[in-house]
Amino acid sequence: MSTTFANPAPLGLMGFGMTTILLNIHNAGYFPIDAMILAMGMFYGGLGQVIVGIMCFVRGDTFGTTAFTSYGLFWLTLVGLIILPNGGIAASPAHFMGWYLALWGTFTAFMFVASLRYPRAKQFVFGSLTLLFFLLAARDFTGSELIGTIAGFEGIICGASAIYFAMAQVINAEYGRSVLPVGEIKKT
Repeated sequence: MSTTFANPAPLGLMGFGMTTILLNIHNAGYFPIDAMILAMGMFYGGLGQVIVGIMCFVRGDTFGTTAFTSYGLFWLTLVGLIILPNGGIAASPAHFMGWYLALWGTFTAFMFVASLRYPRAKQFVFGSLTLLFFLLAARDFTGSELIGTIAGFEGIICGASAIYFAMAQVINAEYGRSVLPVGEIKKT
């Protein structure tokens, strides 16, 4: 008896992509952090990606398990870092946020290296996310609004690339052929 599992990656990529775009519209300076961004961070970006990570584990996908579970927990911790100080529970100095983001950038740089054996679309998501984390860290280390604005626009591109990669996987699977190209790597 053979069991076939659906590909959970598009769901996780959508949670990541949509939440990333919303947060980076804020980072680009268009509107303040609000309940919409926090709710997306907790549920679709956070809880949703953790669930996808567990689904990847069941499929034996180490990369997907590591990526989706980690970034889901990133969103949950980020929301905690925003909510806890506002509730007077704990302080979060701005310059220390730079270290948090730099650590996530380092993790993501390693994930980017691992992504090099996958389609170019996945490589773009991880490459642009690495750049985003380091830009956000630089913003927090320097206090530069300009770097924050640049990071915001770069983050919108990163989130949009994740949405494209998600929808390409869904549409290509439904049609049984490449409708939206993802830059497949030829296996040797």
